[in-house]
Amino acid sequence: MKRRHRPELSLALIMSGMVVLIVVISIFLAFEIFMGLYENSMKESAITSSEQAIGQVAKTIAKYTDNISLIMEEIQNGISNGEEDFANLLDTRPDIVAITMYDESGRLTGCWAGEYELKKSVAKNLSYMEIPQGSRDLNISKPHIESLFVGEYPWVVTIAQDAMINSGEWVRISLDIRFSEIANYMDGVGIGQHGYCFIMDKEGNVIYHPKQQLLYFKVKEENTETLQLLADGSHTESNVIYTIRSLENCDWRIVGVCSVDEVITAKVRYTLRLLGALLLLVLLTASISGGVFARIFSNPVKILVKAMGKFEENAEEFQFTPVRGTSEVAALSDSFGHMVVNMQKLVERIRQEEVFLRKTELNALQSQINPHFLYNTLDSVSWMCEEGRNKDAAFMVNTLARLFRISISKGHDLIPIEKELQHAECYLQIQKFRYKNQFNYSIEADPECLSYYCNKIMLQPMIENAIYHGLDRMVDEGAILIRIFWEGKDIVMEVEDNGIGMTPQQCEDILQIERKERKVSGDQIGIGIKNVHDRIRIYFGEPYGIVIESEEDVGTKVIIRIPAIKEGEL
Repeated sequence: MKRRHRPELSLALIMSGMVVLIVVISIFLAFEIFMGLYENSMKESAITSSEQAIGQVAKTIAKYTDNISLIMEEIQNGISNGEEDFANLLDTRPDIVAITMYDESGRLTGCWAGEYELKKSVAKNLSYMEIPQGSRDLNISKPHIESLFVGEYPWVVTIAQDAMINSGEWVRISLDIRFSEIANYMDGVGIGQHGYCFIMDKEGNVIYHPKQQLLYFKVKEENTETLQLLADGSHTESNVIYTIRSLENCDWRIVGVCSVDEVITAKVRYTLRLLGALLLLVLLTASISGGVFARIFSNPVKILVKAMGKFEENAEEFQFTPVRGTSEVAALSDSFGHMVVNMQKLVERIRQEEVFLRKTELNALQSQINPHFLYNTLDSVSWMCEEGRNKDAAFMVNTLARLFRISISKGHDLIPIEKELQHAECYLQIQKFRYKNQFNYSIEADPECLSYYCNKIMLQPMIENAIYHGLDRMVDEGAILIRIFWEGKDIVMEVEDNGIGMTPQQCEDILQIERKERKVSGDQIGIGIKNVHDRIRIYFGEPYGIVIESEEDVGTKVIIRIPAIKEGEL
């Protein structure tokens, strides 16, 4: 057998390869070094900014507590000298709700509260603090409800200190102060776009948090057990910068929280754009150099490039004719011919795997449906049983059973729209029962649409979002309207509420939520909507999906568009 002569590498190929390799390695190393230094610089800048902000907060709150300490001394002097009229103090300091005094046994012996009327009998005095007798430090309680007055229940913190009066007896003096002044100040402090600060004591108890409701409902958590062990200063934990500052005149600690990614992402993007411009300049220079080499290869290379372009446009039907020329071009032509054959085989294999991948993606998306609804419903059923409301509990259980029976649907991914509507109505009945008829709902469905098929569990996430994020914070009665109708050859489903609404940016952001953000975020708004949107796109393609229309203080409308399909057509 005749042995084929192996062509030698050309000087042009060696030089081109060396230049490209050197440029790529140099750019990569320079980019890595620069971005590392730049990100460290941005992180240090963020830490400095956070420390300055928290330092200012600490100074402000320390100044406030120092002022309270002076007021406490003034009150002690007034009691010791027999001057127990503190009306002027209460008039000039509206943040002071009440001044109370207790004897050594904890009995209330004096109360000054302006126009507030003291109860004749107090079941539990939430403002009384147990502190070591003779303590000269400011002892500050957690925020609580004032329980001493008739018909008035302000939100306060209690500051207590012991004092010895002229009779030689110890008395405990307490100030009940409205927490709103500190809360308003804390709410206005921002670190970056979404950073915040909160107050905790040295034992890790949260005194005030701007997202107090999210903490109460376990939607958000703060790792205070770890934070209480950290010294004052800045610490980076799990991609979050914590800045801690302790107050000297009490056991409070100010904690600032900001995300590393949030702080540096915008500036890094700007830098990437700048580097992109420089890269384009490098590519322009390389293009000019490439033109010189192109003259050496001449027409054979142009023919090969043109063939590659045709292959890129239509890889499946492309038939390659080998190009002959220099040894370099001939070797490249042979390699390209082999690549065409292998690529066409891969295209066919990918087509076979595409259906499997789409089904896998669907299962992953469906698994993200929020499971807390089941827990909350069963908790309500348990409460009804304890209250003897067995009929109501039976109704809730039967409705819940119907809801989950439709959800399972024998493992089918598509179900009739009629079943989906029944599933949504079961969910509405349960929620209306749980929310004690705080909202009404109505359904307007074209009967001709009900026999067509859709993805299961599409309407429930829209209704859930309307209730929890649209109607839950309303004072007036809420309303939800579900409409199903024809529009051309498509079927349109609408879920409309009269809730608090959203801004156009919020509507756009909901459908842009990335999965990795959903896994780490405590705020669940929009996850169910994005889930349904993704499932519709996977099954029916990009023309279909969800559009959100909303206006603040007016309401929100979620529009779902799907094709009209019968069983077995997809």
